[in-house]
Amino acid sequence: KFPPRLFPYAQETMDVPGYGNEVEVEVDGFSSSLTLMQVEVDGEIQELVQVDQTEEGLVMARPNNPDEVVTIVSEEQSLEPVREPLRLYDVDMGDGTIRQLALVRRVSIQFQMVDPENIEEGIIETRSSNATPVERISITLDNYSEGVDSFDFWIYLGNSVVVTTASTLLTLFINSMAAFSLSKYRYRGRNTFFMVMISTLMVPLSVILVPAFLLITEIGWNNNLLGVIVPGAATPTGVFLLRQYMLTLPDELLDAARIDGASEWRIYAQIILPLAAPALAVLAIFSVMWRWNDFLWPLIVLTRNEVFTLQVGLNAFRGDLQTDWHLILAMTVLTLLPITLVFAFLQRYITSGIATTGMK
Repeated sequence: KFPPRLFPYAQETMDVPGYGNEVEVEVDGFSSSLTLMQVEVDGEIQELVQVDQTEEGLVMARPNNPDEVVTIVSEEQSLEPVREPLRLYDVDMGDGTIRQLALVRRVSIQFQMVDPENIEEGIIETRSSNATPVERISITLDNYSEGVDSFDFWIYLGNSVVVTTASTLLTLFINSMAAFSLSKYRYRGRNTFFMVMISTLMVPLSVILVPAFLLITEIGWNNNLLGVIVPGAATPTGVFLLRQYMLTLPDELLDAARIDGASEWRIYAQIILPLAAPALAVLAIFSVMWRWNDFLWPLIVLTRNEVFTLQVGLNAFRGDLQTDWHLILAMTVLTLLPITLVFAFLQRYITSGIATTGMK
């Protein structure tokens, strides 16, 4: 509806005796659905299904346990099927009065309705434009539970966590080593190499998709999480961010460490990385967002369900004729939670990391 409303709404329904579609349920051992019936057992109304018929009568059992006979009903005894409740509407009767009616069926633009308070009146026909749904605020978690049960959520979640964690750690390791070299070592062609690397940011992703896919296929990483983790490990953006931050670190610290006999690996691990923690935290947040939300590359590399990430798995809710938007939106909210937690944990580094990058 427009304008959009703040709270979710659900239409009111009501059970009307004799009206509504019969409720059918799936029962183990039966090829077709069985009609759910209302049966009185020991003075209590129970919802049972007919599983057999004998000389004594109809054999009734519970849908979840058809092998356990609850009661036998004689064929002369009439049984009332369980019916779905009817949706309620406020209907303008044309004479200035508003009546609350229940919808029995719809035929084109005509509503066939019944008054729940006066069933004997029979069917009342009206145009659909004269009926307004009776609604109430309804806050429920059904979309989340249905979405989780509709596809392999936990498998996709595990794959996304593995891909995001491994990619982020690999990105931090490779980019920090490259940034350390470009910021603290002086050698011929250093600036040229840096400019060439930064210029790759101008290359569109669509240009390298096919060559990257052919390379992954040749290696044999199709339908393998390594095919998603490794190709995007080194990023020019990450190298640039870390290099600009490492330029602010005084070279005297490194010279003092060398005089004390520290190796280059020890300088990198015990001096550079701890001092560059704010910039590493910023890059970690960016990397988590990039890897977690990545859709196109995993969609190309992964074709088996058991290796899908969450973003690719959500694509299963989109059909040619129907798209389950309520499930897509609910599952999208769940996929945002990990990124939110990472941001909340590392947010104190963002301001200091970005503000001091490039300062000298």
